[in-house]
Amino acid sequence: MTDLELKKNVETELTWEPSVDAAEIGVGVNNSVVTLNGNVHSYWEKWAAERAASRLLGVKAVANDLKVQLPDSSERTDEDIAEAAVNALNWSVSVPEDRIKVKVSQGWITLEGTVYWNFQRAAAEEAVRNLMGVIGVSNVIEVKPQVSASGVKAAIETALKRTASVDANRIKVEADGDEVTLRGNVRSWVERDEAERAAWAAPGVRIVDDQITIGAIAAGA
Repeated sequence: MTDLELKKNVETELTWEPSVDAAEIGVGVNNSVVTLNGNVHSYWEKWAAERAASRLLGVKAVANDLKVQLPDSSERTDEDIAEAAVNALNWSVSVPEDRIKVKVSQGWITLEGTVYWNFQRAAAEEAVRNLMGVIGVSNVIEVKPQVSASGVKAAIETALKRTASVDANRIKVEADGDEVTLRGNVRSWVERDEAERAAWAAPGVRIVDDQITIGAIAAGA
């Protein structure tokens, strides 16, 4: 697929995505790396645009240069945003109580703390991502390790074999304490993303170094 064809596909996908105003977003493609630029009206829209681009076949990476420009009706004080963020975390059944701290500076939320599972870390970010007035989120929550490296490796390999959209035979899992490295070659960004998601789902994983490449797989390889 050429860069021009991929650019057209990304533009079409952005138009198809209901939570994104594609008219405000510019798309550039160089060597299958997509760059998004322009203005959006919320951090949620910025995130949704990136996800829409990254799920397409042929996309190797996405550089998200979109700027969040809040409409006047969406502007809120940092105090209001912090209060809303704390409430959102308290309402989420996936976020452990009293383990996450919230800081807000000029509309940018920083999440700190320690959890036992990565899904809890991800849930905390998801809970605050679409709050009114938010222009960005930094998730520095740490995942506390609980299992051995061999146990992590075995759990991830088993999860990959269960995942229909991933060819587990093409992915190598390495574990060093609470750090996991993924290597191999897959057919699409979606397959790579699913492999990384499986790695993050293992208990005690704090870091995932995803070195999986995306490229054509030779027939019969």
